[in-house]
Amino acid sequence: MKKIISTDNAPAAIGPYSQAVQYGDLLFVSGQIPLDPQTGELVDGDIEVQTRRVMENLKAIIESTGMNLKNVLKCSCFLSSMDNFVKFNSVYDEYFQESLPARETVEVGRLPKDVLVEVSAICGA
Repeated sequence: MKKIISTDNAPAAIGPYSQAVQYGDLLFVSGQIPLDPQTGELVDGDIEVQTRRVMENLKAIIESTGMNLKNVLKCSCFLSSMDNFVKFNSVYDEYFQESLPARETVEVGRLPKDVLVEVSAICGA
């Protein structure tokens, strides 16, 4: 059964999509950008600041379902520039030290609101 997931601890969707969708034991978390969940505004800062906000948003959505970051099976990571790859990885690694998910990281031409990073996730119970 498909269940729409929404939490006030992460930014509201800025388009026609859900924060996440749960289907059975799987959770599909939409791409998160560095929006402050309280204000809906972009956080100011470099790739490390933006990545930390993105990861906190992802974590909040995942934890709202009773799962945690150890349940993440795969992340899709989008960077506005591969020049930020090393700094992105250093923050990303803080969140997955114990249980590294599968992942791809790609440079894209442009991200919503011209942010530096976006990350989505697939989780399994």
